Amino acid sequence: MDVEQIERIRAFNRYYTQHLGLLTDSYLGQDRALGPARLLYEIGERADLRELRVRLGLDAGYLSRLLRALQEQGLIAVRPHPEDGRVRVAELTEAGRRERAELDERSRRAIADSLGGLDEGQRAELVAAQGAVHRLLRVAATTITAVDPAAAEARECLRRYAAELAKRFPEGYDAGALTEPDQVDGTMLVVRESGRAVGCGLWTRLGGGVAELRHLWIAEDARGAGLGRRLLGALEADAAGQGIVAIRLGTHRMLTEAIALYRGAGYTEIANYSGSPYNQLTFEKTALG
Repeated sequence: MDVEQIERIRAFNRYYTQHLGLLTDSYLGQDRALGPARLLYEIGERADLRELRVRLGLDAGYLSRLLRALQEQGLIAVRPHPEDGRVRVAELTEAGRRERAELDERSRRAIADSLGGLDEGQRAELVAAQGAVHRLLRVAATTITAVDPAAAEARECLRRYAAELAKRFPEGYDAGALTEPDQVDGTMLVVRESGRAVGCGLWTRLGGGVAELRHLWIAEDARGAGLGRRLLGALEADAAGQGIVAIRLGTHRMLTEAIALYRGAGYTEIANYSGSPYNQLTFEKTALG
């Protein structure tokens, strides 16, 4: 990477952290630094501690210290999950809810004050620029790697995929239609954003140099950053590297965004080759290179 680009980003980071008041121990004028203030926001009404640690990328010991401090201030309670005693959750107390509401209000006022010197066009330009920065940083923090289809992470991704389709399809979706690990004669890839699994997909051989792409999915909160295109390209490249010359796939008419993705990537519609009731449209691509 160009040295000048690196230094410009470093300079922006220094300015932005100072501009937001992140260097003080009184974030937004409250009696706490950014870390515990952010934790109040992320806990919401209730948060699984394991999921919270992964989502925020926090060391377990550091998270424990933050939680203990908030408990001592009477802002949160940590207790077993009401439906699964093996899982610990953090919940806001009534005082914690008031504190979070005050934090939200102070944050909104601070943003309004900081943008007060800009006209409407400048504010729109700033918001658009921040959107682009957010999207690109998410892309930079994303990895796509091969996993064992039987791994817990892989099965959890497929479970979430099936749960979404069950809501979106008028006829529902039977999780029994998911590809079992021993049926994957190819590769399964998982997309991770900052270490958290946010997508998956797999291909498996049909024979004669032809493979089928299945279960391509990106979590709803990770969409909009082009991860579906990246995942599709990674699956194609992996298959081509293992001798596959054509990829087929099927999709449901309700998945309009997926249909647009496949057509935009060079897939053409073919006669239905699949017995799956969910494959209402079927496609093929032969130029994988």
